[in-house]
Amino acid sequence: MASENCNAGGVFVAFLAGGLIGAGLALLYAPVSGQEARVKINEVVEDMKKRSGSWSTDMKKKVESFMEEEKAIIKAAYDAGRDAMEKEKAKYAKTE
Repeated sequence: MASENCNAGGVFVAFLAGGLIGAGLALLYAPVSGQEARVKINEVVEDMKKRSGSWSTDMKKKVESFMEEEKAIIKAAYDAGRDAMEKEKAKYAKTE
């Protein structure tokens, strides 16, 4: 499951980078004045800042959630191992 998330993140980043490059090239080759091009570029940059901010917040929440789930699983396994060890110790202590 973790490798699927990594692949999905990589694909998303590649898609985002391709979109940015394409948008930049479209703006550079569009027949507009320099002032208009700068305004358009500034709008695109501001839009991408907003999108990346929300995307990074979402990713941070997902990672934190994943870490909490994994911590709970590891703690449960640790506790189960500790309980099993205590039972075995008690069993051998009674036989002596």
